[in-house]
Amino acid sequence: MVDGLAQAEDAIAACAETATWAQSEDELIAALDTVHRIEQRLAAVKLALIRELDGRGTATAQGASSTAVWLRERLRLSIPAARRLVDLAEVLDTGNPGVRHALTDGHITVDQARVIADTVDSVQTAAGPEAADKALGVLVEWAGQFDPTLLRKLSTRILDHVAPGIADAAAKAALEAEARRAIRDRHLTLSEQTDGRLRLSGILDAETAGLLRAAIDPLSAPTGPDDQRSPGQRRHDALSDVCRLALRTGELPEHGGDSAQIVVTTSYDGLSRQLGSGTLDTGLHLSPEAVRRLACDAAILPAVLSGAGQPLDLGRQRRLIAGPLRRALVLRDGGCAFPGCDRPPRWCDAHHIHHWADGGDTSLTNAVLLCGHHHRHLHHSDWAVRLAGDGHPEFVPPAWLDPEQVPRRNHYHRRT
Repeated sequence: MVDGLAQAEDAIAACAETATWAQSEDELIAALDTVHRIEQRLAAVKLALIRELDGRGTATAQGASSTAVWLRERLRLSIPAARRLVDLAEVLDTGNPGVRHALTDGHITVDQARVIADTVDSVQTAAGPEAADKALGVLVEWAGQFDPTLLRKLSTRILDHVAPGIADAAAKAALEAEARRAIRDRHLTLSEQTDGRLRLSGILDAETAGLLRAAIDPLSAPTGPDDQRSPGQRRHDALSDVCRLALRTGELPEHGGDSAQIVVTTSYDGLSRQLGSGTLDTGLHLSPEAVRRLACDAAILPAVLSGAGQPLDLGRQRRLIAGPLRRALVLRDGGCAFPGCDRPPRWCDAHHIHHWADGGDTSLTNAVLLCGHHHRHLHHSDWAVRLAGDGHPEFVPPAWLDPEQVPRRNHYHRRT
């Protein structure tokens, strides 16, 4: 397989070097159709590889918390994209060989395959295998005419074509299946931008969508005739108000032993010149005006850093690991320090590098932040963690994974 794919890669590389301007219009169209068909066939191969790796547990063996997380690190995918690949690979492998063959033959696209697989599964449940086979044929034929969005709309009435006698009863089952898919596909992604802002994207199920609208719609209305904010800006400000209200209730659960609060970090030089710009414990940057505004209505825990970014002094709220030391870990590590993990500080435990039971002390130089999965993994694997010369953690992989055992670091939480 690897040799065949390498030959295909060489052939594609040669095509990429071919001057498109020298081709006739008919040749360009034929090449486009061929490229598209090859792309779908490669997608089928990719899904088969993902399914096999997932079944073997390769991701967890190499320290990742899931195959999706491993794919993100390996292929530089977003987590939602990686999860969709894993889910579709499982669906095509376990219950829809006909859909897989259609994708392998280049007759349908990956997005169409997802629609067809969902629909065939629903028909199988409602009307049996014979109707499911008919539905597959009809949907593959439709896929040659309609894009995935329209194909999904048409698929809601597929039983009218393959099993009209039970179409009405099955419509209810289809709605229930759609509800299950909504639960499966729900997600919310927070992507940090280079300037410290966050991009929100995701899919909410119907119930959560209703809750969100009920919460922000009353706060999204214009405040008066002079309100110049766009609708999108008003919704943004409404979401901010909802978060502030939630924090003020004091009823949010603790995270890692700390109550929900805002922590602002500044350098020693900035502190000596009075309050300047600040950094939240999530790594996001704030302007001086925003820091001053937050200080009016939030408990501020000051943390003074040296030029190398190491904590020098920490404001005290409580003693032991849940207080100043944990704050130091958050400021230094920014989240789970294991390579490739993007879990935030509030999901993490404090791990003793030299185990406390073996005489290790509870100090910043003997601690590292790890999410639950990687905390367990580190205790039960051949990975090792240590502090490098600059005071930041690095992880040494086992020899079976990397014979050179080159130390690795987490780059998802870097502040610079």
